[in-house]
Formats: sequence, C-alpha cells, structure tokens
Amino acid sequence: MKILLIEDEKIMRVTLTDAIKKSGCEVTACETGLQGLEEFQNQGYDVVITDLKLPKISGLEVLRTVREKNENIYVILMTAFGSVNSAVEALKMGAYDYLTKPFSHDELLLTLKKIKEHLEVVKENIRLKNEIRSSKKNQLVGNSPGIQKIYETIETIADSDHTVLIQGKSGTGKEVVANLLHRNSLRKNGPFIKVSCAALSETLLESELFGHEKGAFTGAIKEKKGRFERAHNGTIFLDDIDDMPLSMQVKLLRVLQEREIERVGGSKVIPVDVRVVCATKVDLKEKVKAGEFRDDLYYRLNVIPLTIPSLKERKEDIPLLVEHFIQKHGLRKNVVSISPQALQSLMSFDWPGNIRELENIIERMIALSKNEVIGDNELPEVITQSYNGGEDFIRWGIIEKKLPGLEKLVVQFEKQLLKWALQKADFNQTNAAQMLKINRTTMRSKLEKYNMLKNE
Repeated sequence: MKILLIEDEKIMRVTLTDAIKKSGCEVTACETGLQGLEEFQNQGYDVVITDLKLPKISGLEVLRTVREKNENIYVILMTAFGSVNSAVEALKMGAYDYLTKPFSHDELLLTLKKIKEHLEVVKENIRLKNEIRSSKKNQLVGNSPGIQKIYETIETIADSDHTVLIQGKSGTGKEVVANLLHRNSLRKNGPFIKVSCAALSETLLESELFGHEKGAFTGAIKEKKGRFERAHNGTIFLDDIDDMPLSMQVKLLRVLQEREIERVGGSKVIPVDVRVVCATKVDLKEKVKAGEFRDDLYYRLNVIPLTIPSLKERKEDIPLLVEHFIQKHGLRKNVVSISPQALQSLMSFDWPGNIRELENIIERMIALSKNEVIGDNELPEVITQSYNGGEDFIRWGIIEKKLPGLEKLVVQFEKQLLKWALQKADFNQTNAAQMLKINRTTMRSKLEKYNMLKNE
C-alpha cells in the first residue's frame, strides 16, 4: 500500500514516516501541501495523510484536489484543534477518517490496517468479477466479415424453431455459436442440453438421448430421463453429429419428424418440445455420398446451415482473441498484454487447431511469463519454427527485426536446409538429395560451395 504523508512539522513527519514504514507500507513524506499535490500528480497512491493546517494550501484543499483527481483515494486528516466543524466538513468532502493530535501511532496504524483490508476486499471483488466475466464460454469474439455474418444470421433465426446445422473445423467455436442461438431465442429461459455424439458408444448414446426404464438393461437400476426430455421447452445441441452411428440416425430422424421419443425398454410415447441444433466438423454431403450418413436425415438437419470460418480465414480477429484470452487467463499472474512482435508472430501462424489451439498457447505463454507483457521469449517452437507447407512460411514478424539482406538470407536458409536434410538422411548425400528433390551432383556442389564437406 502506497501512502503520501503531508506534514509541516519535521519531528512529527519523521516519526510518522518511520512508524508507517515499520508497518510494511511504502510512504513518501512532503512538507507542504503544494509539494504533496505535485508528488500526487506524479505517482499513484492508495492513501493520503495530511495535516489540516498547512502553509498556503490547507489540508481541506488537498482533500478536495486529490478527490477530484481520484474519487477512490483514502484521505486521513490530522489536526491539533479538534474542531468538530472541520471534521464534519472533511467527512462530507469524502475524507476517510479524522485524527485529533496528539494521537498514538497505533491509532493511525489501526486506521491504515482497516484501509488495507478494505482495499484487498475491493481488489478481490474486482478480480472475481473480471474472472467470471472473462470465463464465460458464450462469447463469439471477432469483427471479421465471417463473424459478423454469423451474428446477423443468429439475429435473424434465433426466435424461430428451425433446425440449425453448424459447420466448422475442430476448435472453431461451434458450441459457442450454439449457445448464442439459445441465449438469443425465445427459449432462453429453458434448458440448454449438450450431447457429444463422438464421446459415447451406440448403446450409451441411445440411453443418453432418449432415457431408459428401470431394468431395460444390465445396470439400469432406476428410471432415467434422456437428454431430449431434459431439454423440453429448451434447446438440445448435438455435437459431432457426423459421428452418430447409422442405426441411431434412424431413431433421431423419427424424433425430428414426430417430436416424440420412447425410452429404451419402454413403450410410452413422450412428446418433446425442443429446438435441435447440430454441429459437424466434416462435410456431411461427403458422408452422404459415402453411405455413412442418411440423406433424409441430412436434409432434416440442414434447414439452416451456419458455417464458421477457420482462424486461418479470419486472422484479423487474432488480436481481439488474444486480448480476450489474456483477460481470461492472465488475471492471477497479472499478465495484461502481449508485445507487438509476439502478436505479429501469432498473426503469421496458420492455426490448424483454430481458436482452441490459440487459447492453449496463450495460456501456456502466460504460465511461462515473468512480466506483465508476454513476448517473444514465451512463444513456443511450434510458432517460431513452424513450416506450414505453403509458400508463405517465413515468420516475417521475427525476420523484420534484423533483415540481413536477400543474398545473405537465401544463403542462411539454403545452408540450414542442407544441414537438416543431411541429418535426416544420416549424412547419406544421395538420400538427402532425394529428400530435397535435387540430383546428387547438385547436392554435392552446394555442399562444396558452403564448405560442408570438410568432415566427410
């Protein structure tokens, strides 16, 4: 806790400064109100302790000025006069406390202890609120055209009950979109039930979706409601619908057509009022062509298609996503931002794992960081040394910091490539040449050119 002390009496100023320092607080002492206000302008303080009677600028003026600049500042006034009127006026102006001289050091230190405890509570409340806010999964971060189109579509279709098929590669945020659909719909006060079709076996999936009666199978010791029943008057999200077995696809089709289910081992027909949202990580049309997905079910699901672009297709959103994940994961370590160079490196990467991979790497960088700003030192090798097989595989954000010139850059790269191929081929030049798709004579001439045959 940083404290600014303003006291014109030298002995009082020195003894109070020593007492406050011994309590573990950081303190700066000033002789006049003018000096104190100048110091307050230049530094951030949690508490101002000021004498009421000061030359030229009074303690009340100090109180008024610092409260105008920071209404959250704690101000303690000291006076030898004990004027009730002055005390009331000071408290009305926002003073935290009022001490009448002479007072014991313990009295002041007790007041400071109360302020410190209150500050810690306030700080913890802010941290928890930020943590709750930033940890919400249901945020679609980005301003790219692809994301804006998704927002517009959600706004248009949210209040309808049409089935929605969300398409996108793994890690693009399909569940987030499903949540947004539910939260913006007329069913938002109803349940949102998720089912992962990839995580359950065929037998378990049927029981999870439709429920079962007591004794329906070994281990069914009591009646169980399925996810469709639990989602009544709400939304059911069928994730990884492309992994649903063909036999289950028939039963799902019936539910979509009839809007009713039967529990496993039961004969009672149970009506369900649910909105169905599905997600697929592959092109279902291709699965239909391959005979792995029913065409009639596909057309039932594909009433409203929503395609989420991969992160590679929306790189302009990376800065916003990085800021979001730093707020989400950086609170406990006081990590608040990322260096421009490190951000440029992240922008240059192609992100095969999409947003899920980006969040994972940001979380790892925060864990390794020793500073408030994460930088190049925390970048993993997958970012700094990756080669994505495309034409633009250079990490331009890194190379721009010290560009050696075209010729030197080409030489450096060619030498590294030759060295890599030799090591991979166990220093067999013929095999190394084949890896690089050049003939052996070309390989040897390049090795001679760079004096790389001396250990042969």
